[in-house]
Amino acid sequence: MNISRRLVLLVTAPLTVAFTFSLLALAPATDQALQANRLTAMVEVAASAGEMTHQLQRERTTATALASGQGDADAFRESAEASDRSVAAFRGRLGRLSHVPAKAREALVRVEGFADKISTLRSYVRSGEANVSALAFGYRIVIADLNAYRDGIAQADGVDADVADRIRAAAALSQAAEYLAQQQVTVLRAQAAGSFTIASQRAFEATRLGYSKSTADLFRIGPGQWRTWMERTLSGPKALRARKLEDEIGRTATGENIRASPEEWQKVTGGRLVLLRSVQKRIDTSIIASVSDVRGTLIWTAVVEAVVVVLTLVGAVVVAVRLGRDIVRRLRGLRDVAHEVAHTGLPTMMDRISRPGALRGAPPEQVALLTGRPVKDTGADEIGDVGEAFNIVHHEVVRLAAQQAHAHAQFAEKLVSVARRGAELTNVMVSALDTVQRDESDPERMQTLFALDHLAIRMERNTNSLLVLGGYGHGRVRSADVDCATAIMAAAQQIARFDRVSLGIVEPSVAITARAVHDVAHILAELLDNATQFSPPDKQVGVTVWRLWDRAVVQIVDEGVGIPAERRDAHNAALREPGSGIGDVRSMGLHVVARLAARHGITVELRDSSGPGTIAEVSLPSAVLAPVPSPPETSWADEERYGDGGYRGEPHPFAATWQYENGQTDTAPTGAAPAWPQGPDRVASSHGMPAADSHRLHGDASPHAREGSAGNVPAPHPVHGEPGPPGTAVSSSGLPMRQRNLPPQQRAHGPGTQQRSAAPGPKAPPRHRDSRKVSDVLAAYALGINRSTRGRGRPAADDDTERNEK
Repeated sequence: MNISRRLVLLVTAPLTVAFTFSLLALAPATDQALQANRLTAMVEVAASAGEMTHQLQRERTTATALASGQGDADAFRESAEASDRSVAAFRGRLGRLSHVPAKAREALVRVEGFADKISTLRSYVRSGEANVSALAFGYRIVIADLNAYRDGIAQADGVDADVADRIRAAAALSQAAEYLAQQQVTVLRAQAAGSFTIASQRAFEATRLGYSKSTADLFRIGPGQWRTWMERTLSGPKALRARKLEDEIGRTATGENIRASPEEWQKVTGGRLVLLRSVQKRIDTSIIASVSDVRGTLIWTAVVEAVVVVLTLVGAVVVAVRLGRDIVRRLRGLRDVAHEVAHTGLPTMMDRISRPGALRGAPPEQVALLTGRPVKDTGADEIGDVGEAFNIVHHEVVRLAAQQAHAHAQFAEKLVSVARRGAELTNVMVSALDTVQRDESDPERMQTLFALDHLAIRMERNTNSLLVLGGYGHGRVRSADVDCATAIMAAAQQIARFDRVSLGIVEPSVAITARAVHDVAHILAELLDNATQFSPPDKQVGVTVWRLWDRAVVQIVDEGVGIPAERRDAHNAALREPGSGIGDVRSMGLHVVARLAARHGITVELRDSSGPGTIAEVSLPSAVLAPVPSPPETSWADEERYGDGGYRGEPHPFAATWQYENGQTDTAPTGAAPAWPQGPDRVASSHGMPAADSHRLHGDASPHAREGSAGNVPAPHPVHGEPGPPGTAVSSSGLPMRQRNLPPQQRAHGPGTQQRSAAPGPKAPPRHRDSRKVSDVLAAYALGINRSTRGRGRPAADDDTERNEK
């Protein structure tokens, strides 16, 4: 999981918790706002119920008068129509109610039931057979339910105590009006009967007592302003006349005639109810305004809280996103810098520092400072601390690498110094050997001198290898190109078991340019030495050369135990990419071959043979190849020995120059040994090949592989008085000694011809899977493919000319 997702999860968890708690915090305010909205709707319905109650009270009065014969049908009809309008308005407001307390809901259910049955009650009144008591009771029930609804809404959830008291006070006022209306009906019934009965007298007193109690509740729990409204409204002439008439009727005894007429009573009491209704309307309006204000406040509070919560959450998200993006950006920048340093910058820096002469005398601390800081913008937080720590680590790594490169450079200088001294000593020893061999007449001592001379050649190759590892090249560059067969012959002279090297098919058109002859011969010497060391001592190592388009291929085939695939892959990787260090001492030849090959763009690859053994394939690019040189006037030995006096220890008139791999040069003092084996044609084997070094490619030679060292080499030279093999001369005492010029037949036909024509002894019987034959067959096949391919792209005349030239 990447850092972005981790940060998202890290921010999501607290945001989820904050959002949840915000909803929990908003729930009370939202619930209060909803309750206030529901209460407002219930109060509005209560106001409509007050209007419906007033109209039903009027209808009840006219219905009672009509049923008792004291009224007319028109008044009843008008009051019934007014009641219908109030009922319709009441029902219209019921749809806005969403939640009503249980007591109020039961009252509403009964009121809706009465509204459906009111037409039946009115028909009963119009029939003239209505019972006045039953009629009054029917209206009284629905009016009581309407007053119960008004009182019940005070028990709704979330109603403030002050608002609840106001609702109860308004319900008390409505109940007081009901008592006055019942008093009006009671007097009408008494007037119809002629006088009060005991029951009607008690009912009249009960209405007066109920009115007083209801008004007292209003004054007790209602605001003082309502009492003022009540007293001012009911202090006028109409109210005073109604109260006076009420007192007169109240003083009427049972059985006495009521002095007031029904018309006067209805008019006076009706006016009083109208005044009381006006007070009730003002109170209902006040309650609606109060509840609406509370509802508005609660809704505004809820909205403000919701907006604050939303803005807070949005702000938190925005801040988290910006901070997270900044953190992710900086972490990604730090990661990209780390990847660039780890995969590109640091390896490139290490490779540049490890090259010889790259430091140019600068101290490691200065080199580390010059590399700069990979992380430019660190900052003052923890990420900046990580970036600063990364810069410190990078600085220390570069400093340690520079310090190690400085140590390696010093070690390489010491190695080169030792190699130069060894070369000087070898040169002195060779000069002494030349002097002794010139006048030696004893064959046995001459054989010992030849062994020492061969050992000097091998020592000189080791010295050259040390120079290559130290970053230097060979001492000189040849002045003329050399054919590949001569280079192979020179390489074979530098190994211990040179007699086991057998030339196969060597295409004569392959020649090595003068500047690369020494390095190519050194590469082949290391490969030949490795092949002879790790193959049976009775087996030959075959060498074949052929040309393929723009390159030439040299194959060295042995019949040894082979190399495991994993180890062969590791060796090929090391050959493709040579290391910049001194390398492992046990595989010095591997590092030498890799460096020399990289210097000229040569490709060296180890392959598995079809049979036992290994094939070392060297691909020589066109930059290394040259046209076949003309036969030289002097031999290889003449050029290597600086003229006629070279074999006699005379110093070279010019100082030898060593060249670094990076192009720098260094000059040795006059007389220093050159970086190429002295006199490669001084000793010849029974096969016509010269003696050479015994250094192995992948490790030190085993005891069984040192048969070619000094003291163990069988005398390959003829005895006194017998002609020596090609490549040798006879001293004044008749013993063989080195000659500087190759035999004419060798100059004419090359080393391959010398080997095949001058090899003494009977021809070896054919063997199963002979490596030389396999190499010869592969070379011949490749040569044929090469010629046939070139033939398809050229005219026939060109092909004939090419074959004639070869």
